[in-house]
Amino acid sequence: MKLNVKYFASIRELVGVSTQVLDTQAATLGGLRDELIALGGARAEALARGRAVRMALNQIMCDESAALVEGAEVAFFPPVTGG
Repeated sequence: MKLNVKYFASIRELVGVSTQVLDTQAATLGGLRDELIALGGARAEALARGRAVRMALNQIMCDESAALVEGAEVAFFPPVTGG
């Protein structure tokens, strides 16, 4: 299925792009993250399992078990702090 993937803040800086259309076999957000990590390089570093990464599906914050659907918008971003 095709997804619109967006990267924000430090993740965008590491990956080097802010958006991409991605064809995936993943069924969940966690599966997509694992696919992107498996590609290696900057994506693997930015989305590594040891890093805190927040995810949204169609602009709603979700955990890794959220089911993906054709044409969905997925966003990856680091946790933010305010002050």
